[in-house]
Amino acid sequence: MMGAIRWMAKNHVAANLLMMVLILGGLIKGPKIIQEIFPEVSLDRIQVSVAYPGAGPEEVEDGILLKIEESLTGVDGIQQLKASAVEGAGSVTAEIYADQNPDLILQDIKSEIDRITTFPEDAEKPVVSKLLNRREVVSVVVYGDASERSLREQAEAIRDELLELPNITQVDLGGVREFEISVDIPEENLRRYNLTLEQVAAKIRQASLDLPGGSVKAAGGEILLRTKERRYWGPEYADIIILSHPDGSQVALSDIAEVRDAFEDADQYALFDGKPAAMIKVFRIGDQKPIEISEQILAYIEAKQQDMPDSLKLAIWNDTSEIFESRMSLLEKNAFIGLSLVILILGLFLEIRLALWVMLGIPISFFGTLFLMPVLGVSINMISLFAFILALGIVVDDAIVVGENIYEQRQLGKPYLQAAIDGALEVAIPVTFSIMTTVAAFLPLVFVAGMMGKFLKVIPIIVITLLLVSLVESLLVLPAHLALGKPTRNPGRLLRTIEKVRGFVSNGLDVLINGPYRKLLQLNLTYRYASLAVGLAALMLTVGIIKGGIIKFTFMPEVDGDRITASLQMNRGVSIDETAKVQELILAKAMETVAEYDAESPAGDSILRNIYSVNGGTIAGMGPDGGSTNSGSHLGNIALFLTKSEERGVPAAEISARWREKVGEIPGVDSLAFASSLIHLGANIDIRLAHEDFSILDNASRRIRDALRQYPGVGDIEDTYSQGKQEIKLHLTPQGRALGITEQDLGRQVRAAFHGAEALRLQRGRNEVRVMVRYPEADREKLWNLENMRIRTPSGNEVPLLQAAVAQESRGFSSINRTDRKRVINVTASVDSQRANAGEILADLKKNLLPQLAADFPGISFDMEGEEKERKDSLGSMLEGFKLALVAIFVLLAIPFRSYSQPLLIMSAIPFGIIGAVLGHLLMGFNLSILSMFGMVALSGVVVNDSLLLIDRANRNRRYGMSMHEALMEAGTRRFRPILLTSLTTFFGLMPMILETSVQAQFLIPMAISLGFGILFATGITLLLIPALYMILEDIRRMFGLREHHAHHDAG
Repeated sequence: MMGAIRWMAKNHVAANLLMMVLILGGLIKGPKIIQEIFPEVSLDRIQVSVAYPGAGPEEVEDGILLKIEESLTGVDGIQQLKASAVEGAGSVTAEIYADQNPDLILQDIKSEIDRITTFPEDAEKPVVSKLLNRREVVSVVVYGDASERSLREQAEAIRDELLELPNITQVDLGGVREFEISVDIPEENLRRYNLTLEQVAAKIRQASLDLPGGSVKAAGGEILLRTKERRYWGPEYADIIILSHPDGSQVALSDIAEVRDAFEDADQYALFDGKPAAMIKVFRIGDQKPIEISEQILAYIEAKQQDMPDSLKLAIWNDTSEIFESRMSLLEKNAFIGLSLVILILGLFLEIRLALWVMLGIPISFFGTLFLMPVLGVSINMISLFAFILALGIVVDDAIVVGENIYEQRQLGKPYLQAAIDGALEVAIPVTFSIMTTVAAFLPLVFVAGMMGKFLKVIPIIVITLLLVSLVESLLVLPAHLALGKPTRNPGRLLRTIEKVRGFVSNGLDVLINGPYRKLLQLNLTYRYASLAVGLAALMLTVGIIKGGIIKFTFMPEVDGDRITASLQMNRGVSIDETAKVQELILAKAMETVAEYDAESPAGDSILRNIYSVNGGTIAGMGPDGGSTNSGSHLGNIALFLTKSEERGVPAAEISARWREKVGEIPGVDSLAFASSLIHLGANIDIRLAHEDFSILDNASRRIRDALRQYPGVGDIEDTYSQGKQEIKLHLTPQGRALGITEQDLGRQVRAAFHGAEALRLQRGRNEVRVMVRYPEADREKLWNLENMRIRTPSGNEVPLLQAAVAQESRGFSSINRTDRKRVINVTASVDSQRANAGEILADLKKNLLPQLAADFPGISFDMEGEEKERKDSLGSMLEGFKLALVAIFVLLAIPFRSYSQPLLIMSAIPFGIIGAVLGHLLMGFNLSILSMFGMVALSGVVVNDSLLLIDRANRNRRYGMSMHEALMEAGTRRFRPILLTSLTTFFGLMPMILETSVQAQFLIPMAISLGFGILFATGITLLLIPALYMILEDIRRMFGLREHHAHHDAG
């Protein structure tokens, strides 16, 4: 390495070429890097889903879930199985270990599922898929006073046109029902012609088909034969012959049935600003950029609106590129201010030309990292840009040390080239090892477990890359630049003015170093044990602040967005009209809330842009765990699309809280939850109960919910257990069995009447359309029609249903959730972080309530899910990584110092850096969070660098013959300037972020506080306490009769 440094210093062409490769590589690759709001993460989940139309949760559990769970028992790599049975469908989700290959496990699971041959006959084919984050960019809403078919057809036309645009390859429809051809046959017509619905469905199936018939090999060539009778539209089915009599008369389908080409039998519709609506969602894939897609969509809408009918309008919904743009501009502003402050600090402390060359290390390191980002698989997003800001002041630390040392060599009268070589070589090893200690601290953060670890690992990847590129620049490029030139004898007016200011600051700093600091250091060394006692007292005080709850821990702060969603769940079985009434009430309260905020805004301004609601279904969420939707007459969602956060000036969480307060408690509502955060990693409180007996689970759940209601600040309390719809269970009577009716005959005929017999499925354009044969809708709305239903016997006769079967009324489950093959109930709640702390509430429940429940209900077990599980996974692996980082830092320090004790002395700055981080949070009014912990782990590698430089200088001084006291005094005064400079550049690089008031970046600030204030506090510790500890270490060595041989322990 020494040879390379010497050669590069002499060959400035090679140094410049290396610099140009890094800069041009970044300029070329940078624009092609993927752009997104947050980094895309792998969910490490594989799902098996099976549709079982018309089946209740218990039938789905027994017929679907148990079979899938049993088949997956032998698949390696599965960490946990979660299963859910709802009306008409079941799914099993396998969470796999992070170190496993999900694609291989996906194939293993598919193979196991394919071996299952005992699924119910009416269950559809299982779908096995790897769960992925779908990256929605923007949605287009078509709305107005029009029929559902008109909206759907317009939405399909818009979808097809959007897919023709360049760079748009994935578009889906939302808020619309699927097409369906419905054949409605009343019971009286079936009785008149002695038919069953299954027989009619079979006739339709036989009459609508395309069938290849081979070919005729004629002399003129081969001619293909085909039977082309597939019917694609409802009216085409009317002339299908159902019966033919011996007298030649025929009964067509139109004679006995009404054929409707309409929509599936589901209670669901969407409204946009109070008008019927359909939504077209546009996604991005690969390296497509959200801003480019959004611009295309906006241009398309502007042009398309001119051709739309007067009754229909187009609007933009949830344009995530706005969030991307505003977050990026916010972070770029902070980066620019931070860079300016770093440059100002460098200019005040260093000779101007030296400061400019040192400063050049920042863009070189940044461009070099951009050059490498595609290889590292990192995108440009809010987290990666924050990582650049985080490293803004750190990346110049090595250049400052190298440049300042070269400047010192110049002051000794050496030629510029020789000064550059000697200065770089003298500090090359300590600088290299200081960078490596920082890398060692950041490296474990790449492997933090849990969803949050995956989400934030971009930060260490970017910072490590920046540090390594900056190391190359400071040792191979910077000396070559500083080797050129000569002293300026007659500087211009501007340079003279700058030098005058710098000289003033430098003189002031010299006065500080040789005056107050020197006296304080002298006092500190004399009363070193008192200094140690003060340091330990500060450490104990910090522990007391945390343990005493003065500063609390919040796993993940609210990430402010521009959308608030209210999710309504009524009691199962209520009509869509009842759900709509409650939804209207919630919507009215939303408008009241908006009106209150608008009254405080300038005239004409509003915090609200649009309202989108879905009655009978849900709206897809955002973040790593969002994206799925459900449907049912008991469900309803309302989403408020707010103006940009920088324009409205009010956090979405505050608006959401006031809306929630206005709505209050509503009778008949099973649950009502409000969400406004861009990132949702689970409920603040999520307690999973497991037991085979649902009644025990229900009782335990009720007691936990009652307990949660006693805590202030706890809301949205709900569980995953609720009674299902009323059920009528049919059992075949001996009389019915005597008539030859089997259980299958009974079940099939009842199912066909009320759910429908599926005649066939066909592909019509881009849509799969089912043809369903069933009773008319009016005949499926009253129990009277069930009582009057007739069951056909094998002999062709008919018997009333209530003679063939006995009816038993009951109420089933609305859903059944299972984890690791056990039935479970999850009790969830949200916690207002301004009024309460989720960790403290859970700790209290674990101490008091949960042990009592375990005693009252033998066999019940508890697990923490949601944020608590994420916290446990992330912090557990982070703590393990922190321990490994400390070992790595010790090894990296022990090698150059050739000592076991001095690395511990240098590392003693780490706990005092953490004191600074905690006090910073206290001063700035922030709670500790997962990002705070990230900052503290990273801090451990940064704070040792200053101690390393100080101890290295002290050892070098002692080797040159100074006494220990003199060596420490000289080391402190000599290293004061570079230590202060590196600390100030790091702190001022982060200061704009720390002082940022915008709600958009609040969740990132704790990490900046940990690093910024930790380094600032550790600077004082390094300059005062570390020299005292050095002498204490030597006192201990003398006490044990060991030789003072640390004079030879410099880092070179």
